Amino acid sequence: MTRRFVIVGTDTGVGKTVFSAALVGALGACYWKPVQSGLEEETDSQCVARLSGAAPARILPELWRLRLPASPHIAARADGVEIDPARLIPPDVDDPLVIETAGGVMVPLTDNVLTIDVLARWRLPVILVARTALGAINHSLLTIEALRRRDVPIHGVAFVGDEEKASQETIAAIGEVKALGRLPRLGLLTPNAVRAAFAAAFSLADFT
Repeated sequence: MTRRFVIVGTDTGVGKTVFSAALVGALGACYWKPVQSGLEEETDSQCVARLSGAAPARILPELWRLRLPASPHIAARADGVEIDPARLIPPDVDDPLVIETAGGVMVPLTDNVLTIDVLARWRLPVILVARTALGAINHSLLTIEALRRRDVPIHGVAFVGDEEKASQETIAAIGEVKALGRLPRLGLLTPNAVRAAFAAAFSLADFT
C-alpha cells in the first residue's frame, strides 16, 4: 500500500502546512485538506501547491471550504452548512498521500465530533508538527497522550522553529515518539528553500 500520513499540529499556525508542502514535494505525494476554514487569504491547498511544486492534479479538492477563519464547526455554522464526518474518507490514490487537518486534534468538526474522532476511525499514521518555542513540551505531550488514548498510530514528531535541543529531546523521550527532524525558520518561503531545508533536516527513508 502506498504511504499515507496525516499531518496534525499541537495548535493552529505551528507550521504544519509548510511541513506538509515539504513532504508532498519530497514524496511526490498527493495532498488533501478535507476542511478549509478561512478563504480570504491563501488557503492551505494553495500554499502547498505553491511550495511543493505539485501538479494541480495532485492537490485534491477540499470537501468543505468555509469562509470564516475559525474552528470548523463555527465556520460551518456561519456558512449555514454542517460538516458530515461520515464523508471524511481518505481518497484512494496511487501516489503517496499527505492529509492535513484543521488546527489541533481536539478541534470540533461538529457540535459532537472532534477531529481526533475521525483520526481514530482512519487509523492512519500521524505526524505531529510542533513548535520548538516555549510551551512545546506541554502541548506536544498532551496531543500525544490524546492520540494514544484513541489508539491512533503516531509516526513521529516534526519540529518547526529554532533549535531547542533539550525540549525536542524531552518530547521524544517522554512521549516515546521518534523525532523526525526540524524545519528551521525560513526568511523567504520559496519552493527551493523549503525543499533544501527538508532535505537537510529529514531523512526520506523515515517516510518511505
